[in-house]
Amino acid sequence: MKRRTMLKLLLTSIVALGGGSYFFLRQKLFGQHPTNNRLTRILKSPNYRNGIFQNLSPTEVTSKDASMVKMLKNFIFKSKNVEPQVTLPSVKTDLKNLSAETPTIIWFGHSSYLIKSKNINILVDPVFSGNASPVSFMVKAFEGTNTYGVDDMPDIYMLILSHDHYDHLDYQTITKLIPKVKKFYTALGVGEHLELWGIKPENIIEFDWMESHEISSDISLTATPARHFSGRSFTRAKSLWVSFVLNIHGYKIFLGGDSGYDTHFKIIGDKFGPFDFALLENGQYNLDWHYIHSLPEETAQIAQDLNVKAFMPVHWAKFALSFHDWNEPIISLKQHIEGKNLKMATPMIGEPVVLDKNYPDSIWWNI
Repeated sequence: MKRRTMLKLLLTSIVALGGGSYFFLRQKLFGQHPTNNRLTRILKSPNYRNGIFQNLSPTEVTSKDASMVKMLKNFIFKSKNVEPQVTLPSVKTDLKNLSAETPTIIWFGHSSYLIKSKNINILVDPVFSGNASPVSFMVKAFEGTNTYGVDDMPDIYMLILSHDHYDHLDYQTITKLIPKVKKFYTALGVGEHLELWGIKPENIIEFDWMESHEISSDISLTATPARHFSGRSFTRAKSLWVSFVLNIHGYKIFLGGDSGYDTHFKIIGDKFGPFDFALLENGQYNLDWHYIHSLPEETAQIAQDLNVKAFMPVHWAKFALSFHDWNEPIISLKQHIEGKNLKMATPMIGEPVVLDKNYPDSIWWNI
């Protein structure tokens, strides 16, 4: 009798857990997989094979010798400096009254930044909710890094999204920004999330790799390859991941998104370069997932492959998504660009970078 009762309790618990998980994953913040006309377009993409999007080179999300036990051990015994032990400094810039005769970049930590050129505001991968996770108590922003929010943003002419991971596509931020944004530009398939969240389909432009869109006579946007993956739940690669080439007012800017190192950077540099400026991922790397996130020495090589006049590292200094010290990426990258004739901007959060005029380079992270 006891055994039968225990079995019933176990089965009831399993059913309850499964049902709870099902309803949890049905929340809008998880988005949904592409359907209807969007899925029809995806099925015609040369980058979509065997039911998922594929990288140009064979790519494993985790290396063959990676293991859950090893990663759990790294997590448990990670350095206390994975997160800074003090409040990080920032600069408060009035974004609504910012003057920008040449392209000006304001970084908000991690991979979120505003580009203003003349009277055009372009916002990239904004995450202002204070965390990079479907639940608020995980992957929280470092102290001092969440100093900008939706209310600080000016009207946005273009909002650019590189892919659908939580540290780049934030449900709370996007839904609050909708009234401020004229149009959204993103990777093929990501529009399904945006429509679900209340954005009109006519205000969403989706790109496959090497597709371009003329925004105006002096602004264009081209999607270029990246080596990464996508997914907001257990299923991966149903939407694409991209980098972008932005031509604006005579300047050429590379928006790197997330990417492991590969030959596509040299291809992009040869086809679209040289670049006046590039924003390149540098952080949250680990040898266990080396194919999808570049190491600092590879970020230095990427800047050379793209043939950049100057660049700025992003994807660091706001969220801990790996096991390295929070400031290791910038310390290592600074060492790897020595003697390479590369100009690197290292602004504090909120500190303007002005192309051809001002590239802040203080070592503010030694705190």
